[in-house]
Amino acid sequence: MTHATAPDGTRIAYQVQGCGPPLVLLSGQANNHHWWDPVRADFHDTRSTITLDFRGTGESDKPDVAYSTAGFADDVIAVLDTAGVERADVYGTSMGGRVAQWVAARYPDRVCALVLGCTSPGGRHALERGPEVRRALAQPDAAAARQALTDLMYTPAWSAAHPGPHATLGDPAMPPFARRRHFAASAGHDAWDVLPQITARTLVVHGTDDLFNPTANAALITGRIPGARLELIPGARHAYFEEFRTVASPLVRHFLDAG
Repeated sequence: MTHATAPDGTRIAYQVQGCGPPLVLLSGQANNHHWWDPVRADFHDTRSTITLDFRGTGESDKPDVAYSTAGFADDVIAVLDTAGVERADVYGTSMGGRVAQWVAARYPDRVCALVLGCTSPGGRHALERGPEVRRALAQPDAAAARQALTDLMYTPAWSAAHPGPHATLGDPAMPPFARRRHFAASAGHDAWDVLPQITARTLVVHGTDDLFNPTANAALITGRIPGARLELIPGARHAYFEEFRTVASPLVRHFLDAG
């Protein structure tokens, strides 16, 4: 376990695996680097992967202060600086995709290619999840809420064949205040105005059946980033990269290698 130090002194844990050109993998809200465990090896035949525990998760510090997706992007750069990485490909999913937008927009010289998965531009232009989804996730019965989240991530058939535990359902050791801070950071994300400033070659990936982060957001992002390409995975829900890894991983690898 290695740590970088963010500009405000927060220690950010990061992990490096594999050999070759670096690929930064950014996980979803309230999750640590284990989000990527099921698929990160899919990239190791051609590149190394760098993951991190966002502040508030995993082995990183957990300051009880306001978090933001732009601030998480600064933490990513601190990791790259400490790891001695000048430029990297960046692949972010869900909230990690929101963070990746800021990394690419604010630090264009640090990003080679960009992949934005199951994510949103945020702000008033984004399409929010429906009220029925919000109610299902907010129900007081913790087991029922967790099942609702599982159903948003995976198809019922796949869940039945893969009962878990799933690394995409949240960091179990995360303190409640940090969960609230992550939720606020993701909810407060708005990169609409900076998306046209992204110069990295960009691929946008989304499942056609994603209700957690509605699929229409993929087209919104694609339309804002110059030259961005959109790929929709039929039948996939929010965790498309895991359930549909045999489609998603080759798709992303081919895009990255084409550069």
